[in-house]
Amino acid sequence: MFTDVTYKVIIKGLRTNVEKEILNGITGLVNPGEVLALMGPSGSGKTTLLNLLGGRLIRSTVGGSITYNDQPYNKFLKSRVGFVMQEDVLFPHLTVKETLRYAALLRLPKTLTKEQKEKRAVDVIYELGLERCQDTMIGGSFVRGVSGGERRRVSIGNEILINPSLLFLDEPTSGLDSTTALKIVQILHEIAEAGKTVVTTIHQPSSRLFHKFDKLILLGKGSLIYYGKAAEAINYFSSIGCSPLIAMNPAEFLLDLANGNLNDVSVPSELEDKVQIENSEADNTQDKPLPVLVQEYLVEAYETRIAETEKREMLVPLTLDEELKSKVTYSKRQWGASWWEQYSILYRRGIKERRHEYFSWLRITQVLVTAIILGLLWWHSDSSTPKGLQDQAGLLFFIAVFWGFFPVFTAIFTFPQERAMLSKERAADMYRLSAYFLARTTSDLPLDLLLPILFLLVVYFMAGLRLSAAPFFLTMVTVFLSIVAAQGLGLAIGASLMDVKKATTFASVTVMTFMLAGGFFVQQVPVFVSWIRFLSFNYHTYKLLLKVQYNNIIPAVNGMRMDNGVVEITALVAMVFGYRLLAYISLRRISLHSGS
Repeated sequence: MFTDVTYKVIIKGLRTNVEKEILNGITGLVNPGEVLALMGPSGSGKTTLLNLLGGRLIRSTVGGSITYNDQPYNKFLKSRVGFVMQEDVLFPHLTVKETLRYAALLRLPKTLTKEQKEKRAVDVIYELGLERCQDTMIGGSFVRGVSGGERRRVSIGNEILINPSLLFLDEPTSGLDSTTALKIVQILHEIAEAGKTVVTTIHQPSSRLFHKFDKLILLGKGSLIYYGKAAEAINYFSSIGCSPLIAMNPAEFLLDLANGNLNDVSVPSELEDKVQIENSEADNTQDKPLPVLVQEYLVEAYETRIAETEKREMLVPLTLDEELKSKVTYSKRQWGASWWEQYSILYRRGIKERRHEYFSWLRITQVLVTAIILGLLWWHSDSSTPKGLQDQAGLLFFIAVFWGFFPVFTAIFTFPQERAMLSKERAADMYRLSAYFLARTTSDLPLDLLLPILFLLVVYFMAGLRLSAAPFFLTMVTVFLSIVAAQGLGLAIGASLMDVKKATTFASVTVMTFMLAGGFFVQQVPVFVSWIRFLSFNYHTYKLLLKVQYNNIIPAVNGMRMDNGVVEITALVAMVFGYRLLAYISLRRISLHSGS
């Protein structure tokens, strides 16, 4: 039940801040077994109202009352609420079955076994008619996958897995053809008939869809124009003198009224007189436009005719299902899996999702072709002469730069690209942020190791570097350490800025600075900027690679003394953990700011 709900936002201007009212005194009630549709033109506030009812907006800025079985929103209730966003936020490389299986393992209660959770995922697949495409990848912009209707059913399946007491959906039929849209609404009706409560926004449904809704809220510029049974909406507007002059889809007629469009609509004489007066005085710039006049009339008519009656009927409290009724006052957050289980599930999911990207023919070709070109340019180089030594030092510096540059610009996209998924899943309390972060950063490590091995197998032997086991494996460890440190920098930049363009620009300047201070181009760095060298993973990697190749052979190369390498290893290890800690803190800050 929600009573006199208001919501305002502060719009920052150049000189002063302006307070804008999004919702103004919205009242309504929806019971188990009912489907409530929120309708209205774009900008009317229906999505804001849905987010408020579903607990997706910060409540401190909300006026009025929103209760569930006479109880306020709490953490336990959050685990019993399903919320389907307008956009289908799904991993493109996972199949339908894998998507629902991972969601079931993370979201269903700990009391269920792994087998019971997986069976629930299969049951949902058959419940939503997805059995034909269960082994097909979801797909996306660059990956062929399931159809739009099937993708939308997968999004709904992610939420009904938990058998929610309340299900909220934002434009579930958006972008779908009429037949597919009808199937979606029929599914919602079946969910409601099972004793659940369904609330959905809908933009412009067909007449068949409109008659599937039990209750309707019609909004206009944040105000309530109609609340009641959907089947009685046309009769109500006829009773206040507004009726269609031609055969129209009821939803189209209602949206025309909410927009203030009176074409093909009869209006009462009272409103017609106001419109004529305004039209005759059109030169007065302070006059109200026609849509505002119509809206004010409709809001006033609703408040004087049926608002009080509806409020009296709402005195009977909303009754949710028995499980929720008994536990709704229990406010402790309910995780579906332990921390370690969350980490394990997310780790496996991460590897499955990204293995296609890591082992794409484009990426393998890029690394392999670069390695072959390097091998040909430094074919059997000889370090016994000063010129040959200088050439080999150049190769080692390029390796340090390449495996510093490459991981940074791969890792930058990690969190900005997954922000929508992270926000969605964290809002549903699917896992702890720490479990996600550790799984996301460690699931890349096995994949990150394979391409450098391929690269070094080609370059090392073609270039004629030290042909013994210890230098080869130490070179590989050094490169891998450089990759993990550089990847940490990319993660930190991406998580801090959460904007791909800004992050790419910032990373370009940073990586270029680290490369220039890497010890190959300039040996005598001025004292006042010498500290940059110690922040550069290129510098530490280059120095370690030189030590591996020329230790105990020559005392120094390009001004680099061959010491024991402890400082360089310590610096790289500090970067591995330090950059990741910065990335986690940035994610935590964003998570707290968004309220998830």
